[in-house]
Amino acid sequence: MTTAALSAVLLAGGKSIRMGQDKAAMSFFSEPLWKKQTELLRRIQPKTLFLSAQIDPDWRPADFEFVPDDQPSRGPLSGIAATLGRVSTDHLLVLAIDVPFVSEAYLRRLARQVGKGRGVVPIIGDRAEPLVAIYPLEAKNDFVDALAGDEFSLQPLVRKLMAVGKLQPIDVLEDERLLFRNLNEPQDLARPNLRSR
Repeated sequence: MTTAALSAVLLAGGKSIRMGQDKAAMSFFSEPLWKKQTELLRRIQPKTLFLSAQIDPDWRPADFEFVPDDQPSRGPLSGIAATLGRVSTDHLLVLAIDVPFVSEAYLRRLARQVGKGRGVVPIIGDRAEPLVAIYPLEAKNDFVDALAGDEFSLQPLVRKLMAVGKLQPIDVLEDERLLFRNLNEPQDLARPNLRSR
């Protein structure tokens, strides 16, 4: 699959409680984190670009369509569900605002591994990385059903999607694990090159 056949969403709706400030506006190597991540998604050249958040931020680029979380917000589950309801493509690439080490090459590699009715999710050990993944449109109802329940973690939903063949697990190689470092606390921002998960 070419990336032009994908839609892509940047998830920026987190409350950043541990960080103590809005992650999107933080400076990361001399530029706001939102700018780094939006430029990364632009380079992928998906058909449509979305921004998922609880409110429309003033920094949102004009080429990103705003998708508000359905209320009450259930975190990334809400953002992905709402965006799957808006896409016109068969697949949705999901990228979180706080994983700035993910590369264009890695996202393109993921895109090459999707199939009809099937997306891909990276796996590190026994844990999925659902915020750097590609979901098929066929998963939309699974997200809606999860929102109607009482378990809002993405891990059980991802396991279900893998079990029914809607997601293919992709083992993350040892030298790729650094791509999944995220920024959760102030010390992660102070020493991003030393952070590992």
